Amino acid sequence: MRPFIHDDFLLRSPLAVELYHRVAATLPIVDFHCHLPVDQIAANHRFRSLTAIWLDGDHYKWRAMRAAGVPERVITGDASDWEKFEAWARTVPDTLRNPLYHWTHMELRRPFGMDVLLSPATARDVFERANALLAQPGFTTLGLLETFRVAVVSTTDDPVDSLQHHAALARREDPVTRVYPTWRPDRALDVDDPEGFVGWVARLEVASGRVVSSLESFLEALDVRHQAFHELGCRASDHGLEAVYAEPYADSAVASSFERARAGHALPAGEALALKSALLHRLALMDHARGWVQQYHLGALRDQNARLRRALGRDCGADSIGDFEQARPLGRFLDRLESTSQLAKTILYNSNPRDNELFASMIGSFQDGTPGKMQYGAAWWFLDQLGGMERQMDALSNMSLLSQFVGMVTDSRSFLSYSRHEYFRRLLCDMLAEDVRRGLVPDERPLLERLIRRVCFENARDYFGQPLGRAARS
Repeated sequence: MRPFIHDDFLLRSPLAVELYHRVAATLPIVDFHCHLPVDQIAANHRFRSLTAIWLDGDHYKWRAMRAAGVPERVITGDASDWEKFEAWARTVPDTLRNPLYHWTHMELRRPFGMDVLLSPATARDVFERANALLAQPGFTTLGLLETFRVAVVSTTDDPVDSLQHHAALARREDPVTRVYPTWRPDRALDVDDPEGFVGWVARLEVASGRVVSSLESFLEALDVRHQAFHELGCRASDHGLEAVYAEPYADSAVASSFERARAGHALPAGEALALKSALLHRLALMDHARGWVQQYHLGALRDQNARLRRALGRDCGADSIGDFEQARPLGRFLDRLESTSQLAKTILYNSNPRDNELFASMIGSFQDGTPGKMQYGAAWWFLDQLGGMERQMDALSNMSLLSQFVGMVTDSRSFLSYSRHEYFRRLLCDMLAEDVRRGLVPDERPLLERLIRRVCFENARDYFGQPLGRAARS
């Protein structure tokens, strides 16, 4: 009997099978946005158990377990690794039609080589077999990246991070996977939290070696760190915002507002928004000056459950899709940069599906002759499933050029999440084969194969322009 996850999973026709196995499956991965912990990569970390690599920090699974009635102690509390894994195994049969059911069994198949369906009946055997494999050399963090043929990993890093682990990784000669930082300056805009902002600015002073007493000295300190990131191969920023800040402001007014925020004073809402608008614009100018890509993840409503946040901190799995206005502020923000010819390469990601066509059409207003300069990014977070990926690519195809798309990212904290690239590639090949069947695109193999190579690998390689690891040559 054929296992659930088999060689031709999601591939509904002979053409889809051919395109996937002959082209997409052979390509290395450029993972230009993820949340993998760089200290674990640098240490070539070995995970103590399947629970540690699979459940720790994975709020997708936490949310499913909560919905299934699992007590919090067995999700994020002090339960043993086996108790937590057994609770997840009890939950998995209830995830039918949720992407977690696919991802779970894809990750068991690769890299663990298991074709069983996870359930209470199979849990103990899966747990013990996986733990035995995790003790083998190929299952360290670097070993897993090699297994998945990851040529580039770009982690997500705060401007005040020391970058010591990135420096250590950069010293390796001809590594299989090259690891780069990504500049994530969200805390630089967090003037709504006076105490937290003051503490973060103090850390910036230490990291940059600059005293911050004014808006200009703050920007100078940020630029020092921006350059430090650049020297370690960073070529991208990333911003996680409800919507971009694009209010009009006067330089003198925002300079005064910054001084009050630096002193720990709360700012009125309108004044804070003007300051954040000024800061976001200046950060975008830094990206353009160094030839970086700027990424904006927009529309998530984060940390809504105050009780969980008090108990677990941020990113506890209490987030949802938000309904923020996007078009007008985003258009104003991009136009202000374009008006001075200082708009960097840009990738826009949405979390609300109502905004698919909005984002896909927005990028067309600011293309300038650089192939694919403005990008509508891969389906993100709550949209990161088959239907969401298909709708994202349909919107992009209808409003812009799928052929210029830089493709999939893991956006994950898990070293097992590279199955998401496989998931995406299988879907892409099946979509194109279905288009051929319906007579919407010609059955011209060189044309189809060129599109697949570009979307799955070549566009991202060229867009970021970073040296690749040896995985790209294997």
